[in-house]
Amino acid sequence: QGQEKLSCNPKKENGTHVVLCELGNPMKAGARITVDMELSVSGLEDMGDAITFHLQLRSKNSPSHGSVTVTVPVEAEAEMELRGNSLPATMVLPTSWHGAPGSRRLEDHGIRVEHVYELHNKGPGTVSGVTLSLAVPHLLGEHVLLYLLELGTEGGANCSRHPALNPAQV
Repeated sequence: QGQEKLSCNPKKENGTHVVLCELGNPMKAGARITVDMELSVSGLEDMGDAITFHLQLRSKNSPSHGSVTVTVPVEAEAEMELRGNSLPATMVLPTSWHGAPGSRRLEDHGIRVEHVYELHNKGPGTVSGVTLSLAVPHLLGEHVLLYLLELGTEGGANCSRHPALNPAQV
């Protein structure tokens, strides 16, 4: 009729985590009980896409036991945020400006513009295997719009080399 808190005891059996809950002692014949359980499980990063619970109902007075298997999907939740900045923020090239073909000096290929991108995990979960693809327009027709000089990372990230990166080896 009312609600009662269960007394549950966690323990390990044969390498498996077990939680034993006492539902009633003694329990009247024909009694019906509904149990809501809230479990907090940590370390699910490497569990795959589901976790399985095996529930058993045992009675000391009856040889019959009931069991059920419950599979709960595991979904990681993490919010990613991408921030970007260009230094200088704006740049205007004169219409008559032309690069010096064959030169190996940076200033003969244009004004240096640095693009910085920061990828942040705002949580709550951890992430791995994240791929960030940046499309940088380096040509406008047959003319060089941006001369891509170098690509660098910090914080253990890996980058794939762009085929148009520093083609004149400046």
